Order: sequence, then structure tokens, then C-alpha cells
Amino acid sequence: MWLKAFHLIFMVTWFAGLFYLPRLFVYHAMSEDDASKERFKIMERKLFFGIMTPGMLLTFIFGVWMLFDYAWDLYASMGWLHFKLLLLVGLLVYHYFCYRWLQDFKNNCNLRSHVFYRWMNEIPVLFLVVIIILAVVKPF
Repeated sequence: MWLKAFHLIFMVTWFAGLFYLPRLFVYHAMSEDDASKERFKIMERKLFFGIMTPGMLLTFIFGVWMLFDYAWDLYASMGWLHFKLLLLVGLLVYHYFCYRWLQDFKNNCNLRSHVFYRWMNEIPVLFLVVIIILAVVKPF
């Protein structure tokens, strides 16, 4: 149960960043003065590298540990686990896109509007809902 507890703690940490970083991008895209833009760059960098990425890495470490410790033997033939793992690959892609957007803002070459980032802010919610349902309900 310790592995599961730490897996969930770091999953919450990772998702906090996945929810908040695109919101910072919304405000950054809307900002017009240089002081605000520089402040957002610092906040985005610290969130991505100080919270989000360590949360992601530790989520995967504890998740893989659980997978090899007991889950794979129990659930290897169950489709929900394979679908959850596929969704996690999708979250890694989303995390990568967050990194790319972070770099665009860092280099002052963002071409997207705040509306784009508002829509992108909703993607992790969909992933979270489906992943939690899969892990708790185990529907197939």
C-alpha cells in the first residue's frame, strides 16, 4: 500500500502542474507588459521543472514498481490496465507539448492565443477522469 500511496501523491503533484501550467500560459499570452511576461516565464519554469516533471518521474517510478511488484501478474490480461498505460503515453505527449509551449514563451516566439491555451487546459481533465475510472472501476 505504501507504493500506491506514493504513486497517488506524486500523481496529484503531476496533475496539479498539468492543470496549472496551461492556465499560466493563458495569462502569459494575455499579458502585454514586459515585467509580467518575465514573471510568467519564471513561474512557468519553476512549475515545469520543480513540480511537474519531478511529479511525473516519481509517478512513473512508483507506478512501474507497483506494476512489476504485483499488478502485472494480477491484471496483465485485463484490458483496463493496457488502456490506462496507453493513456499515460498520451499524458507524456501532452507533458512534452507543455515543454514546447514553455520554450516558445521563454524565447518570445509564442504564436498561439490565450483561447488556444484555455482549450489545452481541459485536456488533462479528460485524461484524469478516464484514468481514475479505469483504475478504480476496472470496467474491462
